[in-house]
Amino acid sequence: MALNLNALETSFDLVAPRGEELVEIFYARLFTAAPAVVPLFAGTDLSKQRTKLLVTLVLLRKSLRDLDALVPTLRELGRRHVGYGARPEHYAVVGDTLIGAMAEVAGDAWSDEYTRAWAEALSVVAEAMLSGTGSSPTAPAAVGVPSPATT
Repeated sequence: MALNLNALETSFDLVAPRGEELVEIFYARLFTAAPAVVPLFAGTDLSKQRTKLLVTLVLLRKSLRDLDALVPTLRELGRRHVGYGARPEHYAVVGDTLIGAMAEVAGDAWSDEYTRAWAEALSVVAEAMLSGTGSSPTAPAAVGVPSPATT
């Protein structure tokens, strides 16, 4: 699958200056959309967690043109997430929620093209992470295209 690198880079660069707001919105949306994941964050310093997510997103942005080099890191991240209680079905809601948060931060500058590009890219990320868990990277990991109500 060829990713739409232009759309990914342009859209990320659009929201990056508001990265802290992005991750705040992401976690608020995630905990609303999937209350079952809230216990996975018990005892977690959410401030540090938001920083880790932002660092990971920046790394992903910098690695878009050579995702193969990032696969070992993503597999290890997937292995670690199993220990936190992450399940294959969580990947889709996380992807959809992240896309919705980016669309909210970008406002009118966000486009359907960006949504599609991120859905494809986050599916690749989910597959790589799941391959590190021994889980089959199949449909539950696929990131859908959020409806306008979720953006």
